[in-house]
Amino acid sequence: MKRFLLAAAFLGAMSLPAMAIELPAEIVKRGSIKMAVVPNYPPMEFRDPATNALSGFDIELGEALARKLGSKIEWQETSFAEFLPSIQTGRVDAVLSGFTDYASRHGIATFVDYLQTGPRFFVQQSRAAEFKEMTALCGKKVGASRRTKYPEQIASWSEKHCGGNPVIFVGTDGSGDARTQLKQGRIDAAVQGNETLPYIMDLEPSAYTPVGEAIAQQFVGIAVPVKEKALQQAMLEAVDALIADGTYKTLLAKWKLSDNAIEKATINAGQ
Repeated sequence: MKRFLLAAAFLGAMSLPAMAIELPAEIVKRGSIKMAVVPNYPPMEFRDPATNALSGFDIELGEALARKLGSKIEWQETSFAEFLPSIQTGRVDAVLSGFTDYASRHGIATFVDYLQTGPRFFVQQSRAAEFKEMTALCGKKVGASRRTKYPEQIASWSEKHCGGNPVIFVGTDGSGDARTQLKQGRIDAAVQGNETLPYIMDLEPSAYTPVGEAIAQQFVGIAVPVKEKALQQAMLEAVDALIADGTYKTLLAKWKLSDNAIEKATINAGQ
C-alpha cells in the first residue's frame, strides 16, 4: 500500500504544469516589454537594407524571449549614450542591443548575460603578411571605439607584449568609423568585438583579416534596472529556457555566433 501511494504521488507531481515565468504586473498589464535598441551593430542589430526592418541576432532573440514570457517586445530606438539613463528613468524596461556587461555599470543596471565575446585585432587583408604575429602590431596605429573599454584593453595588451614600442591608440566614433579609417590607411589595424567580425567579413569579402585571438573576455547582457528583481529573474529564466529548447543554438548558428555561445545565463558576470 505504501509503495502504491508513493507511486501515485510521483505520477501526480509529474503531471503538474511547469511554473510559468512571471513578469512584473505593470508589464503584464501593458502587454509589452519596452526594450531599448540602437540598430547599427550587425549582426547583433541593424536595419535590413532591403526592407528597413529591424534585424539581427538580438532582435530575433528578443522576440523569442517575449514569446517565452507571454508578451511582446516594443522596440525603442535610442542612442548608445541613453542606454543607462533610459532604464534609470523608466523610459524603457530593459536594453537588448549588444550591450557589454561591465562592473562599472552595475550601479545602475543588472545584466542578464547571454553571450560571450572579446575584442580582437583585424587588419586589411592586403596587409595580412605584415601581421602574422600579434606583436607586429606594436608601434602601429590601432583604432577602436572610444566609447568602449577597448582603449583600456588595448593599452593593457600593449603593456604586456610591446615593451618600449607600445601600440598607438586612435579613438574612433564607433566600429564603423574604425573600419573607414582602416580602409583609408589612417590606422594600421582596428579592434572590435569578435562577435561582429564574421558578419563584417562576409559583408565585405577579401577586405579584412583577424590577427591573433581575442585580447580579453567579455559578456553581453540584457540590462535591467537594479531594483527590478522580478524582471531580472524572468529574463534569466527565459534565456535558459531558450538554451534548453534549442532556440538559442539555432539563432546563434543563423547569425554565425556559435563560438560566442554560453551554456547558461548568468547575472553580472562582466568585470
